Amino acid sequence: MTQLQFNLNVDVLKEAIVNSNLDMVIKSAVVLVLNEFMEKERDDYLQAAPYERAVERRDYRNGYYEREFIMSIGTLTLRVPRTRNGEFSTIFEKYARCDQALVLSMLEMVINGVSTRKVTNIVEQLCGKNVSKSFVSSLTQKLDPIVNDWARRPLNTTYYPFLFVDAMYIKVREHQSVVSKAVYIATAITEKNTREILGLSVDHAESHESWSRFFQQLKSRGIQSPKLVISDAHQGLQKAIQREFIGTAWQRCNVHFKRNIFDKLPKKDSAGIKTMIKRVFEAVTFDDIRQFKDELMSRFGTEPKFEKALAILDEGFEDTIQYMNFPENIRCHIRSTNSLERLNQEVRRRERVIRIFPNSQSAYRLVGAVLMQYQDTVYAKSKSLVGRRS
Repeated sequence: MTQLQFNLNVDVLKEAIVNSNLDMVIKSAVVLVLNEFMEKERDDYLQAAPYERAVERRDYRNGYYEREFIMSIGTLTLRVPRTRNGEFSTIFEKYARCDQALVLSMLEMVINGVSTRKVTNIVEQLCGKNVSKSFVSSLTQKLDPIVNDWARRPLNTTYYPFLFVDAMYIKVREHQSVVSKAVYIATAITEKNTREILGLSVDHAESHESWSRFFQQLKSRGIQSPKLVISDAHQGLQKAIQREFIGTAWQRCNVHFKRNIFDKLPKKDSAGIKTMIKRVFEAVTFDDIRQFKDELMSRFGTEPKFEKALAILDEGFEDTIQYMNFPENIRCHIRSTNSLERLNQEVRRRERVIRIFPNSQSAYRLVGAVLMQYQDTVYAKSKSLVGRRS
């Protein structure tokens, strides 16, 4: 074990103790330990103790310089030893000004939707030291390798029978302009009936090509064709699913579908037809669901005011009941994208603080960090979906 020789300033500590200034005692002790540790590091680097003549000597001492180091206990002023050739560096990361605990706390605040301006204010109150917004922003770049490793992890070790996909829009600054970008997110249900977030991508507006690129990215990581893909009715998305996942069925989101139908109903005198529409999608067998749909069409099909709504129902009906092909205990979890919508809301809550991302990489970084946190705190701790409602 490394032995450190402490040159304790007894007068400073005595005064702090007499005045009951415990913070000063702790800071002085920490400064003492860190300074002595750096001194020992320099001795090891030089391969010679002070005033020692040694053949193996690598360099010569060249005094000290002071630098501030921000910790959760406050700002410390350290005496950093140096050498003549300037190649020696201490255990502390060069130019670093914060300990890792404080850095992680700052990153945690950013991920949880606290603006960089508020983070600097919090750090100033805790440590008595102001840090710039640009410094906080640069710290978030430490998330890049972590997010990238997570977003590129292999997917060939697990089969995902049910895949959920959706896109949300954010604002990004690009070439002095503010443009809209789409964030593609994919989640899934495993064979063990647990949820998992598979990945994300930041691209231009939704299109067949952009969705195809996203699916190809998932396939390159080893994902196999699922039994069912659940999404909204975006035409480019449907086409990409058919092209990239041959043999996979598509489930149109039940909630979005009913909403589209209700939007075409007149505001008055629609209670009866709404009740029958809900009855259709509450059926538990294929025979019942088709029978209830036929009864609905027979009763209201001749009324002109319901024509547009019933046309939507008839056109998208088969795509919206694909969940009926699977066991009853999993149907409520796969008939809509509600779970993904809740995840999008969590991302939106954090994104709303930033409003405009400085570039696409910063958007990818923050959204990825939020998804990782959600996976670890919500999905990873949840039990099997079978036996409970969504």
